[in-house]
Amino acid sequence: MSTGQVVLLAGPSGCGKSHLAKASGLPVLCLDEFYKHGDDPTLPRQPDLGIVDWDDPAAWDADLAVQAILDVCSAGTTEVPVYDISQDRAVGTQPFSRGDHAVFLAEGIFVGEVVGRCRDAGVLADAIVIERRPWTNFVRRLSRDLAEHRKPPRTLLRRGRALMASERSLVSALRSAGCRPLRAAQARAALAGWAAARQVDSG
Repeated sequence: MSTGQVVLLAGPSGCGKSHLAKASGLPVLCLDEFYKHGDDPTLPRQPDLGIVDWDDPAAWDADLAVQAILDVCSAGTTEVPVYDISQDRAVGTQPFSRGDHAVFLAEGIFVGEVVGRCRDAGVLADAIVIERRPWTNFVRRLSRDLAEHRKPPRTLLRRGRALMASERSLVSALRSAGCRPLRAAQARAALAGWAAARQVDSG
């Protein structure tokens, strides 16, 4: 199999990354599955809540995520953890393959941690950060997390307010890391372009 490349899709929690990724027509690797286990002593904690700070990059295994990306680029496949955030741990693994696609998509909230490493490895096709109004993301995120029973409602509300307050600085950091900022519609068009380019290459 030929060497592949990755398109990285980033943005604040609740901005619609997963929806855009699923609609892109590209194989999608979910980087949010690479959280550390809840008993890992290196996990950061929120002093006011006494729970793991899942929005801190230190809660995430960047090395394992990068290795998975490189494996998919070189071999076409990898094993991905299946993470249950309500249990604070991976509950299994599942295979991921880019099939006959030369380009695949990797999305998650910590994409900024791997943009440079993917570029240095020569596998980065594109890096995009979704820009949406913080209030819109707050509502989308809360609705999703309540529906999925991720944490108690009070915890989700407090976490959501904190995320909304820090969202603009997060997007700024992602831009500094090398992601280009796009609105949802622009990102949808860009991803469709990558999928269409692959179809042309296959024809």
